[in-house]
Amino acid sequence: MARRDWRKLDETDVRVRPGKGSRPRSKRRPEHADASTAMVIGVDRGRWTCALDSDVVVTAMRARELGRTPVVVGDRVGLVGDTSGAPDTLARIVRVEERSSVLRRTADDTDPFERVVVANAATLVIVTALADPQPRTGFIDRCLVAAYAGGLEPLLCLTKSDLASPDDLLALYTELDVPVVVTRFDEEPRELESRLNGRVSALIGHSGVGKSTLVNKLVPDANRAVGVVSGVGKGRHTSTQAVALRLPAGGWAIDTPGIRSFGLAHITPDDIVKAFPDFAEAAEECPSGCGHLGAPEDPDCMLDEVTTSAGRLASLRRLLSSRAGLDEHPD
Repeated sequence: MARRDWRKLDETDVRVRPGKGSRPRSKRRPEHADASTAMVIGVDRGRWTCALDSDVVVTAMRARELGRTPVVVGDRVGLVGDTSGAPDTLARIVRVEERSSVLRRTADDTDPFERVVVANAATLVIVTALADPQPRTGFIDRCLVAAYAGGLEPLLCLTKSDLASPDDLLALYTELDVPVVVTRFDEEPRELESRLNGRVSALIGHSGVGKSTLVNKLVPDANRAVGVVSGVGKGRHTSTQAVALRLPAGGWAIDTPGIRSFGLAHITPDDIVKAFPDFAEAAEECPSGCGHLGAPEDPDCMLDEVTTSAGRLASLRRLLSSRAGLDEHPD
């Protein structure tokens, strides 16, 4: 055979024998049609506690094919492997179902990284003490914003009514039509219990407002730690991780960690207005980038043309101001 001129060779003349590890990886993944459906009720150091629809509780790890897909309390997931729930067994999470709602927050209003706190909760119970510590309306407003933007129904729960009257605080939220439950330390929270039965609800609040006390009354065997409020009105963080607890009459109460701040960097003004049908249509006619705050910030805002009560518009704009960081005491 004649020897080829090396000056006429190109890349098509290269012959490489494939190695043992060079077989191309298939992009096809198992469908796991036989996966069992469960709800994530706890997360701890790379292990997820999941409750099957049969009430069996299983410990699971995230399957490699999910990569870094976030899995949080409240997520509906598909499990394969050992789902018996027996000691020292481990299942695998192979699928995360589409979420119906998401409670998100950021560390502050400048943090671009949002954190999913709870998934698939129908109700966000905003727990606020009427005294010891004093209520912080900025925090309540921010929780309302997060609820509206995430698809949750807000419920305001005012604790310690044996120490102070709820009337002044209730007046601030009348125009927003937020349902309210008022509780006392020396009474069982029967009304709150009836509102939570049969659904998934997340409870959120500052440390020291009585959230863990409420959870212990709703779920008698929960044994959630109860903190002591300091002289400056700041309790220690008694809940350190979100956990879902089954209610005796059905449904779940998700106890979230006590927090000191609630960043809303991930939420836009339009996300909030969409939750108010009487203003949403008018907002579509606003100039691009309108914050819907009205003059002087947004002089051409079309919300001013809506004939709904002035009090409801003022309440909506208070929420928008909270989201924009214009509230005097956001936390």
